[in-house]
Amino acid sequence: MAEMGSTVTNTSMKQRDPNEALVIAVTTRAIFNLEEEHKLFLTKGKEEFVKHQQINEDKPLEQGTAFAFIQAVQFVNQKLLERNPEEKGLFDVIILSNNSPESGMRIVNSAKQHGLEISKFCFVSDEDSTQYLKSHNVKLFLSSDMTDVCNALQRGVSAALIFQQKVQAPSTQLRVVFDGDSVLFSDETDRVFREKGLTGAVEYERAMEAVPMGAGPLKAFAMHLGVMRKKFSQENSPIRTYLVTARSGRDMGSRAIKTLREWGLAIDEAFFLNGAPKGPLLSQIQPHIFFDDGLHNIQGARDVGIPSALVPCDCL
Repeated sequence: MAEMGSTVTNTSMKQRDPNEALVIAVTTRAIFNLEEEHKLFLTKGKEEFVKHQQINEDKPLEQGTAFAFIQAVQFVNQKLLERNPEEKGLFDVIILSNNSPESGMRIVNSAKQHGLEISKFCFVSDEDSTQYLKSHNVKLFLSSDMTDVCNALQRGVSAALIFQQKVQAPSTQLRVVFDGDSVLFSDETDRVFREKGLTGAVEYERAMEAVPMGAGPLKAFAMHLGVMRKKFSQENSPIRTYLVTARSGRDMGSRAIKTLREWGLAIDEAFFLNGAPKGPLLSQIQPHIFFDDGLHNIQGARDVGIPSALVPCDCL
C-alpha cells in the first residue's frame, strides 16, 4: 500500500467546489485504527485520552478499514486531473471527529504522514457531527458508530457502518460493491419476502417487473459515482462498480436490471447469486468497500478480508 500512497500525493490540493465535487465524509475511527485509543477513552475518560493523543501526536496511527478506499479515491482524482487539469468533478474527503480540537493534531499529522490529501477536518467535541453533513454537501458518510450512521441516514445522506479489520486492497483501481435490496434499491421486496416468503417475493417481482424499484439508501452515492465513471472508457477506467445480490437472476433479475437502466446507472458487473454466500466472489473481486444490509453477508466478507460497510435497514 505504500507504493499507492506515493502515487497519489501529486494530486492537486486546490480548493474544490462542494457543489461539483463528490464529497465523502469519514470518521477518524473508520479511516484510522483507533480501537486502543477508544478503549482508553471509555475506561479512563476524556482527560486521559486527550493526554495520550497529545503525547503521541507525532506517532502516525495505523490504517483503518476505510483507509484503502480513501487512497483509491485519491487515485481516481489523479486520473481525472491527468485527463483534464481543469476537472472540477473530483472526490473531496472530509475527516469528522467527535473529539476536541486539542486532541486532533494526531489525526491531522497521521493523514499527512500517510500521504492522504485531506485538507478538511471537523472536530466537534462530543456533538452530533452528522448535523454538518448537509452543509458540506456530503454524498457518502462512513462511520464506526451506529448512532452516527442512523443520524446521517435520517438526514438523507448515504451512510454505512464500518467494521474495524485489517484489509489489503491489491489494486489502485477503485472497486465498489453494492448489494441490491435495501442498499441500492428500496426494501420493498425484502418486506414482501419477510411477509410472504420466497414464493410471494418471486410472484411480486414478476407482477412488478416493468415498474422500477424505489431508491435505497446508497442510490444517491452510486449515481454520483456513476457520473464520474462515465468520464472514462471501459478499458481505462480507474473505477469499477459491482452489483452482488442474493436475488435469483432467472426469477428476480429482470426488474433489477430494468431499474438500473431506468435510473441511467451503468454497473460494470452484476452477480445474481440465488442465495449463495457472497464471500468467495468478493474474495475474487477484492473491492475497496462492500456495502450490504445483512450482517451475515458482512461477516462472510470480513472472514475473507474484505472491507465491509453495513447499511442498517432499521434506522429509517
